[in-house]
Amino acid sequence: MARVGISGWRYAGWRGRFYPPGLPQRAELSYVGQRMSTVEVNGSFYSLQRPSSWASWAEQVPDDFVLSVKGPRFVTHMKKLVDVEAPLGTFLASGVLSLGQRLGPMLWQLPPNLGFHPDRLAGFFDLLPRTTGEAAAYAAAHHDASKLKEPAATTTPVDRPLRHVLEVRHRSFRTPEFCELLRAHDIGMVVADSAGTWPMFDEVTSTVAYVRLHGDTELYASGYSEAALDQWAAKVRAWEADELDVYVYFDNDAKVHAPFDAIALQERLGITPSG
Repeated sequence: MARVGISGWRYAGWRGRFYPPGLPQRAELSYVGQRMSTVEVNGSFYSLQRPSSWASWAEQVPDDFVLSVKGPRFVTHMKKLVDVEAPLGTFLASGVLSLGQRLGPMLWQLPPNLGFHPDRLAGFFDLLPRTTGEAAAYAAAHHDASKLKEPAATTTPVDRPLRHVLEVRHRSFRTPEFCELLRAHDIGMVVADSAGTWPMFDEVTSTVAYVRLHGDTELYASGYSEAALDQWAAKVRAWEADELDVYVYFDNDAKVHAPFDAIALQERLGITPSG
């Protein structure tokens, strides 16, 4: 099935434009949950969130809503995937597993200055837990409690598959060996449209097709034209026909295009949010 949503939801510039005037900030995620079927949590990229925050977000959205989660930049950008056992465990212990059935794929985004290092990638992929039960056990064994703002959350309400996707931005990844490595580890390749800023990779390497739309003609700022939305809708339908789970997130948030583009795409796809 396909889901369409936005990357993040807490943007001051959206208030009074996408969010109705006077809507409390605490009600914004619930408002999104009534209009879309998924959201990508990107605050987790910048800092560890509180377990109480994850639990609260799960309560604010419908039962069949999905929250995909962006992994921390400390792992991907600062440590560059090296010696990350403890940071990974701490991230998993920060409350993300409390999302339960609402937990979607985990997104790992590499920085533009990190090229293709197959051994480093393989080592990182081997660390990634493939079920929420495995993730809970890993979190309990490897977290650093001193880094957390609240007591560690190392249990999960349900044991279910946990899928991972990778977004890369360096041209050296354009090699068959990269695709083979992703397939061998069942990691999805992120299709990222960055208005030409970084190369786009669009080969399917797992049962997940994960799309991030950063801007049609201007990074983070431009909206998607009717023709562009039609093209993306056609791509999504093709992935659905191949029986892939499709997640599409609009990240062109700077001028409030993201939520409206997301709604326009899901209308093209006939997606009706349950909220």
